[in-house]
Amino acid sequence: MFSQYQRPPSLIKSGGFLFLFLFLFLFFFLSAVWLIFCYPFAHTENLIPQLQHELPQQHQHEHPLPNKTHHRHDGDIRTSNSQFTTAATCDKNISVYVYNLPAEFNFGLLDHCHNLNVHTDMCPHVANSGLGQPLFNNRGGWFATNQFTAEMIFHARVENHPCRTWDPARATLFYVPYYGGLHVSNKFRERNLTARDELDVSLVDFIQSQPLWQKHNGKDHFMALGRIVRDFTRNSGDRDYGAGRLLNFPAVKTMSFLIIERHPSNGTNQYGIPYPSYFHPSTWREMIRWQNKVRRFKRPYLFSFIGAPRRKAAIRNQFIRQCGESARCKLLNCGTPDGRSKCRQPSEVLRVMTESRFCLQAPGDSFTRRSTFDSVLAGCIPVFFSPHSAYTQYAWFLPEDRNSYSVYIDEKSKAARRIEKELMKVSSKKVMMMREKLIDLIPSLTYAHPNGTNIGFGDAVDVALVSLAKHVNIIIN
Repeated sequence: MFSQYQRPPSLIKSGGFLFLFLFLFLFFFLSAVWLIFCYPFAHTENLIPQLQHELPQQHQHEHPLPNKTHHRHDGDIRTSNSQFTTAATCDKNISVYVYNLPAEFNFGLLDHCHNLNVHTDMCPHVANSGLGQPLFNNRGGWFATNQFTAEMIFHARVENHPCRTWDPARATLFYVPYYGGLHVSNKFRERNLTARDELDVSLVDFIQSQPLWQKHNGKDHFMALGRIVRDFTRNSGDRDYGAGRLLNFPAVKTMSFLIIERHPSNGTNQYGIPYPSYFHPSTWREMIRWQNKVRRFKRPYLFSFIGAPRRKAAIRNQFIRQCGESARCKLLNCGTPDGRSKCRQPSEVLRVMTESRFCLQAPGDSFTRRSTFDSVLAGCIPVFFSPHSAYTQYAWFLPEDRNSYSVYIDEKSKAARRIEKELMKVSSKKVMMMREKLIDLIPSLTYAHPNGTNIGFGDAVDVALVSLAKHVNIIIN
């Protein structure tokens, strides 16, 4: 028998293992609890925008695609160029004075937001300075932005811009923040032409009466407009489809208009600016994280098309047919009930584009499409069928070498009838180079969040102001 101070050898051995197991269990359990309560949000610095959780997680590469340029590493952050800074800066040649217009010309129009568009209740879309409703729990700078609110976003950005001056004597540019696009869409069904043009006429009279205008006859003045050029260029004798005449008034021919679609041949004082997409980052970190995310998306489809049939754009029907017949194409037909619903969801639109290598950009009601800028945001190489969809529109924003970031197929050519075959000719190496060029373009085609103070990258507003300042300096001096 064993004394009370002894144990059988087998019991000592088993008891030791039990003690060790309990000790390790308690150690890891308490460590986990300590980490959770002490560092509950430590991981958020490495999170990409919340949109990534809305897109399919399985279509990401484990490692980013190789990049042809040198990269700086900062945790999970990787940038392909030196365009990012951490402080708000201003180009020394730019100083923007913002007119304090009577409310009837801008903010007052928002009081009737339900009637600003004949097809859409614009109240949700004019919220947040035109960014619209926040997406994905209001994280990462994503908004359900309407394609026709660029004039509001531009206004909000310039008001908080580091190049803004309150002293007109120091200004090189004079910004007239008129919401002309919202006004004209509000008057589309106004049959009385005098009533339709009344606010435009009042605006022109007001500006012309200002001493600041008279100094250079308006050559240093500019306006941003959130609708296409034909909505502002009604001519007598033309078929009336609801347009205004703002750009046809002789008095404003000297000033510059920044517009989402310019006249490709007669728009001598018109300069194309991007349609707003869904991404409006407040910091350069948010921008770089999204750029890196774009590099990692798997793209199982060769090409895709998002759009509805158009009677005036028969080529769209051809695209829908070709895409529907190809296993290499992802089709989102906005003309069907299910497709119409999905086309209004930013996550669905970006899902299709981030799964595709090429995105077809067919003309619709006009030459340009907001989809072009959604495509760039998603890293999907745009395929154009008219030079007026981008090349003659956005010279300030796009590279001169159109082959570096896009594919062009003449819509009247035989190639347009065999799109898949044409796109298969583009090598994988070329595709990667073109996508990298698109990724580098994302910041300059994006409207940063107006409330961002240390954005750290040049967005669409910055590019427009720099280019406009150079233009104004030439015509005045």
